[in-house]
Amino acid sequence: MKTIASAVAGLALSFSASLGFATNPADLRGDIADDYEYLYNLYTHLHQNPELSFQERETMERLKAEMLGLGFDVTDNVGGYGLVCVMENGAGPTLMIRADTDALPVEEQTGLPYASTKKMTEQTVDGSGTEVSVMHACGHDVHMTVWVGTARRLVDLKDHWSGTLVMIAQPAEERGAGAKAMLEEGLFTRWPRPDYNLALHVSARIPAGTVGFVPEWAMANVDSVDITVHGIGGHGSTPHVTKDPVVIAAQIVTALQTIVAREVNPQRPAVVTVGSIHGGAKHNIISERCDLQLTVRSYDDETRNLLLSSIERIAVNMGRVAGLPEDRLPEVYVKDEFTPSLYNDPNLTERVKRIAETALGADRVRPEVPVMGGEDFGRYGREEPRIPSLLYWLGAPDPAFFENSQRRGVIIPGPHTPYFAPNPELTLPTGVEVMTAAALDLLSQR
Repeated sequence: MKTIASAVAGLALSFSASLGFATNPADLRGDIADDYEYLYNLYTHLHQNPELSFQERETMERLKAEMLGLGFDVTDNVGGYGLVCVMENGAGPTLMIRADTDALPVEEQTGLPYASTKKMTEQTVDGSGTEVSVMHACGHDVHMTVWVGTARRLVDLKDHWSGTLVMIAQPAEERGAGAKAMLEEGLFTRWPRPDYNLALHVSARIPAGTVGFVPEWAMANVDSVDITVHGIGGHGSTPHVTKDPVVIAAQIVTALQTIVAREVNPQRPAVVTVGSIHGGAKHNIISERCDLQLTVRSYDDETRNLLLSSIERIAVNMGRVAGLPEDRLPEVYVKDEFTPSLYNDPNLTERVKRIAETALGADRVRPEVPVMGGEDFGRYGREEPRIPSLLYWLGAPDPAFFENSQRRGVIIPGPHTPYFAPNPELTLPTGVEVMTAAALDLLSQR
């Protein structure tokens, strides 16, 4: 591992200027390289022991032990299996750094020597359990390792920053529920309220050893919508005496396409996708019901409200067009799984971007574009009064593999796939370096 650590230290560009805090940047990089073996072992442990949303008990206990060992004041079981870790270090601002801890029901197929073989019971809607394979397919093992690595560096550098550090390990990000649960348990009232919120997320769109920044809207509002289309069933040979819910559902699916095309301002991104349609049971039976499942995405709340109201208007009135009685019109349910959009404060984004450019070199800092994926970190920045927040991207794929794939036009396996395999030798040190540098700057004594 010492050879790897030396290689890691040599891969990064030398600093061109001071980061604005009272420590030697070269020493910081050297300390991160020396810590690589410890972080690699933690990373592989977390990778091999993933846990599903709201079941992250062992993960919480491992992270709790790490933070207690560093001297943090730790509260466990917040919002489920969440941690709030506080270190007060004199007068100054309060900075929150967040990592998410849950994994996905995905069977790993990376072939890595430390690949997950974990299986857990996933709770289904009816309360029964289904055994599934589990994998950190979204890179939360990277997030947690960088989080611990950053804490280790900031504890070592306590003489060089002043303020309050609040580090949270958040459960159930994949369910869009963990941030809400922690806030409901008093995250910003029982513990110091942050002046800044920071997080990162791995990305397959940029290579390991790089970071990417998106100012303003970065990730989307995400709503799940269920539509139940009722009908009047009968024999398939006599459709004239029925009201076919499959046909009505098909008309609804087609009509929904006009919302984005004809109702939403073209300058405002929006998505309405029907991901599932289920109706009927046999060739010659016209059923009594057909069910649709939608994902609905936007950035601003005005567009979100337009999408949701238009979906209900179209679905209900398509039932009227088909001649359904009022008591059998389609029913629209917006599920309680809302993930709010993520807005990166422009000033904070630019500040941390400059720190990253100084730390890594400008060629390892990439401009990125907004995506329509969801991330419940955005919820922390919506609490009034609004807290400047930033989630930036941390490159994950091996650089040589990335460049080769780009040349060949091959899609790189990304998050939520069974083949997602970050390069830890570059991803972990880069993540710790940028997050530590950002924290030192935000908590600087200048």
